Amino acid sequence: MEKAYDIVVFGDTCVDLILHDEDIAPQFGQVEKTVAGYSLEMGGSCCIFAAQAAKLGLKARLLGKVGDDAFGQMIIDALDDAGVDTEAVFVEPGLKTGATVHLVQADDRAMLTYPGSLAALTLDDIADEILASARHLHYGSLFLQTGLLPHWVEILKRAKRLGCTVSLDTNWDPHGVWDGGFISALDYVDALLPNEQEALHLSGQVDLAAAAAFLQARVAILVVKQGAAGASIWHQGESRRESVVSAPSGGDGIGAGDSFDAGFLAGWLNGLPLETCLEIACRCGRAVAGRAGGLRGQLWKSQVPELEAY
Repeated sequence: MEKAYDIVVFGDTCVDLILHDEDIAPQFGQVEKTVAGYSLEMGGSCCIFAAQAAKLGLKARLLGKVGDDAFGQMIIDALDDAGVDTEAVFVEPGLKTGATVHLVQADDRAMLTYPGSLAALTLDDIADEILASARHLHYGSLFLQTGLLPHWVEILKRAKRLGCTVSLDTNWDPHGVWDGGFISALDYVDALLPNEQEALHLSGQVDLAAAAAFLQARVAILVVKQGAAGASIWHQGESRRESVVSAPSGGDGIGAGDSFDAGFLAGWLNGLPLETCLEIACRCGRAVAGRAGGLRGQLWKSQVPELEAY
């Protein structure tokens, strides 16, 4: 059956205030420090993912809520500019749009998040019409979207019943629990896309080889992001490693993994070989890693020759 959208994603709507300096650690006791620079960008793993997916030519739909404030409008504008369908992004009076402060120094960062609209979606918002409208559901920010967390496995099951393929990038668990029905959810996941540290926590293993063995036995496609070392994929008992050239200096890495996910799925949903999907994903991740914020370095379809025929 023809679907109106290629992909639907639940939006963890928030903005990123990015502060960077050689020494970014705050000092309490009312000590004021200056920083080398800052930027204010649309944040949220799923929002950044949706923007990259749309730029790569996928018909992307985002379901979410924002506050009736400047940050909320900024998010809607950024998604619109990328080509994401925002008809299901609702402005909710009384809700404050989520915000994350990133403290960036060298190749590391710390994050402080006010959830607000990021966690505003609930099960009542996930209508069958939303799921049935797309070929694919990408589920991200699992542990931050707390309004959906008690029901997320059932949502994946519904999506499969309504004809969606499903990908999952849990992102980090700030509470350190790393469960929420994860193992049972893999019955409904076609592609699992963690980074290396997340793969270790989700599998309960101590090294990547053991984590990959544990996870690939439970999911059709396992892709593990390894930062500057590239990424690895496992499928049908075979594995492949893709290395990357170091990203240009000056970037902060924010959103690189989310654009990686979108690049991989853009290839996969267009029927490209998995090794090609992995190559596209690494290029998308590297492009974002070399810039500030999650949007500025994102590639467009015209910059990815493998996708131009679709």
